Amino acid sequence: MPSIFSPWPQPPPPLDGNAHLAAFYRPEHQKALWKDGDFTLYVDLQNGQRLSYKGFLEAVANTRRSLSSSGFLQGDIIGLMSDNCLEFPILFHACLSLGVPVALIPPYLTPRELAHCLGTVMITKVFVDTQSRQHDWPNYIDLYTITATDGYTSLSEVMSRPASSNASNEVVHTKKDDIAYLMFSSGTSGLPKAIKVSHGNISYSIEQMLITARAAARVNPPRKVSTPEGIPLVLAFLPMCHTYALHTYCIRAGLTPKTFVIQRKWDLSDALRAIPKYGITDVNFVPSLAAQLVTHPDQNAVREALQSVRVSAAGGAYFPIDLKRRLQRLMPQAYLAEGYGLSEATITAINQPPPGTLGGYKSIPGSCGVLFPGLHARLIDDAGNDVPQGTIGELLLSGPNIVQGYYGDSEEVQRANSSTFHVDGGWMRTGDRFSIDAAGNFFFADRVKDTLKVSGLQVSPLEIENVLLAHPEGLAVEAAVAGVRGGRTEDERVPRAWVVLSERGHALGHDTVVAELVGWCQSQLSKYKWLRGGLEIVTHVPKNPTGKTLRRELVAKYEARNLAAHAKL
Repeated sequence: MPSIFSPWPQPPPPLDGNAHLAAFYRPEHQKALWKDGDFTLYVDLQNGQRLSYKGFLEAVANTRRSLSSSGFLQGDIIGLMSDNCLEFPILFHACLSLGVPVALIPPYLTPRELAHCLGTVMITKVFVDTQSRQHDWPNYIDLYTITATDGYTSLSEVMSRPASSNASNEVVHTKKDDIAYLMFSSGTSGLPKAIKVSHGNISYSIEQMLITARAAARVNPPRKVSTPEGIPLVLAFLPMCHTYALHTYCIRAGLTPKTFVIQRKWDLSDALRAIPKYGITDVNFVPSLAAQLVTHPDQNAVREALQSVRVSAAGGAYFPIDLKRRLQRLMPQAYLAEGYGLSEATITAINQPPPGTLGGYKSIPGSCGVLFPGLHARLIDDAGNDVPQGTIGELLLSGPNIVQGYYGDSEEVQRANSSTFHVDGGWMRTGDRFSIDAAGNFFFADRVKDTLKVSGLQVSPLEIENVLLAHPEGLAVEAAVAGVRGGRTEDERVPRAWVVLSERGHALGHDTVVAELVGWCQSQLSKYKWLRGGLEIVTHVPKNPTGKTLRRELVAKYEARNLAAHAKL
């Protein structure tokens, strides 16, 4: 089928200008601010510290002036390596408004991964939390701590320095193509790459979101919530160093009045205490965290803790239908939205329209929605040809929110840029496969790199995973499928499953439950999709922080075990 267009109105093209202004200084939002123009924007869950909307903007302006006085210049790239904290959005927006790119470094990186990131991006200064400070940092990097630490310059010390005469009192003007931040990819197929996100990308993504939000407000006026300030309360537990949380908790935080209760890092027990304590109304889940809720041993306690939640958005990775249904049963009062995005598209590419918009849109089970405003798409086969409607193909995207590419000039980066961006006349390859129906609804199939060829036929690991999770007795709570050696040729891989059992599954006993699940798959799938690589019971399925299954880790451990076993023969 030809190019696919978004059913939404087209946003205006991005113009030159600082993205901080687009996020926090929009005239229509300044007029509509809550009550006297102020409200609680952030709360630190750990210590209860609060920061109002006006207080946040003042903190950003003061930090910008202090950074400018301390020699933070547009030619620099500033690193930020920290768990969630109040200072994170302040530092991010201070650098953004100063026109200084921020490299968002995940705080959980190993020394090897950190060394790779520092070798990819020439960071001159970095702000770190207590844990991240303990890395062996190169001498050429100026290290600053977010909290006061002996022997290091802290953020508060930088803030206390008198402003110099050339300090930047105003938000610095930027070009639309200037880099705003560098987001390190999750690296599911190798070491992380630094994604270049521009000021224009951010501004355009905001316009995209506002088109859908305004349409929703026309159909369903903003809801009244029973919170102390009458505005939604969001539990902010996803890592701000990743795209989903960065935009939800930091970049879009000022577009409509909301209070974000910051949880430093995800902890299920802390979250279940915080939600009823604060009366949390909005939560954003990735699949791995939702799975913790639906498999919690005390489902009644979880359901009671989630009673205040009214809106829940799911993203970060594919959200299985069964998992979504089970999560909805825990929160029957909540609207559960779903979408698809990636850092290379700034954030969102496909999303379920708010109910009633687009002429009465109704979500379809299994669909992640329609194209976001201003985007074009194609679905292609392995030969690069467009596939017909209803046929699975790789998703290609085009639009102003598609980033410029990966940062760096190494051969590896150049190869990645040429194979991902500007493909076939300006398209970006997502590496994800979808189908689309006549109404423009997209249905995720699998990752291109995860797809197996068995006897010349394509096998989707995701399809097998969904079959395992759909066992009528609910024997499995998590499943991962990947290709392992064992085919008819040296290069062929066959499906193998790693399964986390439910309590009911454990009760059957190991051999019985394995036989039952293997037999169930054989009854539901064509023979070439059978688990010829076996089925293994595991205690957990490894995932990255955004919830994507790390299949390569499972395969590597399995292959290493096999190699060791053969070596003993």
